[in-house]
Amino acid sequence: MNKLYQWIFSSLRTKMLTMFIILTSIPLATVGWVAYQKSYNTITDYSKAATMIVADQLARDIDVLFLDTGKLFELENNPAVVRFLFSQTDSYSDAKDILMTFDSYRDTYTYEGILNISMVNLYGRGISERRGVFALQQNPLRNPHFKHLMNRPDDILIIPPTEANPLDRLDGFQYDEGTVVSMIATVKQRITREVIGYIVIDVAEEAISQFTNSTSIAKTGYFYIADPYGTPIVAPSQPEDNPVLTADRLAPLLHQLKGSFVHQGTGKPQFVVYTTSAQTGWKIVGVVPVQEIVRDAHDIRQLIIVSVGLSILFIVGLYFFITARLTRPIQILKRKMRQAASGYLEGKVYPKGQDEVADLGSSYNRMIEQIKLLIQQSVLKQKQIQKAELRTLQAQINPHFLYNTLDSIVWMAEAGKNKQVVQLVQAMSRFFRISLSKGRDWITVKEEIEHVRNYLVIQQTRYRDILDYDIQVDNAITHVPILKMTLQPIVENALYHGLKNQRCKGLIRITGRQVSTHTMIIDIIDDGVGIAPDTLEKLRARMNETQLIADDNGDSGYGLHNVQQRIRLYYGDNYGITLSSEPHEGTHVSIRIPIQRGESA
Repeated sequence: MNKLYQWIFSSLRTKMLTMFIILTSIPLATVGWVAYQKSYNTITDYSKAATMIVADQLARDIDVLFLDTGKLFELENNPAVVRFLFSQTDSYSDAKDILMTFDSYRDTYTYEGILNISMVNLYGRGISERRGVFALQQNPLRNPHFKHLMNRPDDILIIPPTEANPLDRLDGFQYDEGTVVSMIATVKQRITREVIGYIVIDVAEEAISQFTNSTSIAKTGYFYIADPYGTPIVAPSQPEDNPVLTADRLAPLLHQLKGSFVHQGTGKPQFVVYTTSAQTGWKIVGVVPVQEIVRDAHDIRQLIIVSVGLSILFIVGLYFFITARLTRPIQILKRKMRQAASGYLEGKVYPKGQDEVADLGSSYNRMIEQIKLLIQQSVLKQKQIQKAELRTLQAQINPHFLYNTLDSIVWMAEAGKNKQVVQLVQAMSRFFRISLSKGRDWITVKEEIEHVRNYLVIQQTRYRDILDYDIQVDNAITHVPILKMTLQPIVENALYHGLKNQRCKGLIRITGRQVSTHTMIIDIIDDGVGIAPDTLEKLRARMNETQLIADDNGDSGYGLHNVQQRIRLYYGDNYGITLSSEPHEGTHVSIRIPIQRGESA
């Protein structure tokens, strides 16, 4: 899993491929799923409605069959029938009239499914088409159907083929054609409406089963007829994997006149639709596997899946075509960047076109040139820093300053000025200790001021008649780091070029203050001879030159130049020295330095 994750996110091309697949698969899958659900629901509803229509039509066909058959009950109005049933003696003429009436009805109406028409009175004396005049072996009222009609004479009973014909049960008669459906109605006396007998019409089961046998649902679905309690009455042959539902499973679900449901049995789910025959009360039940009524929806689903798959393949192919043109320049740029990262800066890309990738290649070329230029400038600045530090080191160990100081110590010792000798030796010791500073380039402002103070103490011994000094630095900046040897060269210039050339005593004032949150200014002011305007302009120009080492021959511009370049190399061009002077009034040197409290001292 981790390798797959790394593979996906390690390459722009695989990221784009993943993105393409996700961004296309999700919408296509969503649209496909919505379309499938819509088609599934539509097709299912259509199939259910169509199946229900067929079931209703079957119910109507059965109702029509029994309505037509029920017209034979008009025989009760025939006088011969009434006389025959009312009489207890045989009458050949009445029996002949009744049989002729049967033939007349058959000629008038087409009753192909009617096997026999029988009449029987309350005493068991009867007549039928097949048996002629007969007498039952038992009392008709012992039959529950006849007994029921005695209590409710206006009813018409329809006896399903699962129950024996009432007359058959009484005298054991059987039809060669198989089971039958019997319709039973009473014959009543015209005036008193008293029941005098019964009419029994036997309809072949085949007349009903032809409706169910000729009607099917989908490929393996079928219809069958059940009684109101779910017991199958007429059922066609059905596959073993799609059997007729048993009464115990079906009865609890047939609580309405019509409806449908999905039966979850032990096998495949079955869609069941049912309706009720108005004439018989029987249930016309249709059974079909659910997968068959939604077969079209499944076909649509397969089509959607294939469409989505082909769309993804097309998009992947399109992706490779596009990325071959898009990512190849990026891969070339990637190789060039790796070469640049390893130190080889001569490799360039040659972009084609004017798109973003081409612009990126051009920007890369410009970046490489800029890096090369910055490296050159960095090397040059490093050389300049080394030269500046060399000059600073030379200034630290100025032999003339050391010789002169030692001479002063000698003559003061010879003159017996022991206290002054000790003071001078201590000042010189502290001066050189701070100058060396264990090799550090950065010291605090406090240490830099102490370094300058020791220098002035030493020089005051030599130039007591012309030198006085005053140092005032705010405590807020005493612990701020500063480049070593920043102030001493400026003070030295003030002494040698400002005060030494005048005939009266002069003052060097050193002040330091914080002017903003990130900036401080140190001023070195002398009241010496000053600088002429033209000389001042030359000093300012020389001070800002980038070339550090030159044959200065000890002129006054070197100290300012060295300090200015060191400050700008370390702090930037926004910081440095500001020089101002007026002839015979003195010189003002202002040093602007950033406050960087994080620098190591």
